[in-house]
Amino acid sequence: MKSPARGAGKAVVLLSGGLDSAVTLYYAVSKGYKCECLIFDYGQRHKKEVSAAKKIAASCGAPLRVVKFRMPWKGSALLDRHIAVPKGRHIGGGIPATYVPSRNTVFLSFGASFAETIGASAVFIGANAVDYSGYPDCRPRYFRIFNELVKAGTKAGVENRKIGIKAPLVGMSKADIVKLGRKLGVPFGLTWSCYSGGKRPCDKCDSCVIRAKGFKEAKAEDPLTTI
Repeated sequence: MKSPARGAGKAVVLLSGGLDSAVTLYYAVSKGYKCECLIFDYGQRHKKEVSAAKKIAASCGAPLRVVKFRMPWKGSALLDRHIAVPKGRHIGGGIPATYVPSRNTVFLSFGASFAETIGASAVFIGANAVDYSGYPDCRPRYFRIFNELVKAGTKAGVENRKIGIKAPLVGMSKADIVKLGRKLGVPFGLTWSCYSGGKRPCDKCDSCVIRAKGFKEAKAEDPLTTI
């Protein structure tokens, strides 16, 4: 990747192992942030994304912490194997079964707590609200409100030591995210987006379809589907 800018301070990056979070990490580093990654092992269907996230963090020398917890009430196809992962559905036709109730709120709460503890000024998340499955906690309004929550509900906020919630990809198309990732030198071959944990992407779940659309529109080859 290109040499980073200087002097932006510390940042926490929520790293899932997917394409968007990988681009977000490399973007934050390029802006001069000294990044530390939080990777969540929260009982999801497979561990491939956790493994991918570790490799991505290592690829740019970012320290990482794996946070393990469970959502025993489940409520999502990503947590409950009795709920089928939708495949071949019309994306945009409502909130799918892969939505994990309040997941980003949980993740960002961990991120804000960690950021306050280590003196970081930003928490980066790779959410996107253009080419996405329609999750309500991936929209710009949600992040604006969460910024206000962190400001009002933390010691750092009360003392005017701002912790900004940053979602730099939220208004970008998947194609533009792929283009940005290529510019930054993101190792897309290390990422994993598929909701299934097979040897290869299933090519049919929302995440695979959206990813394929992004690479196609960016006129780029996806290393996960060309091997």
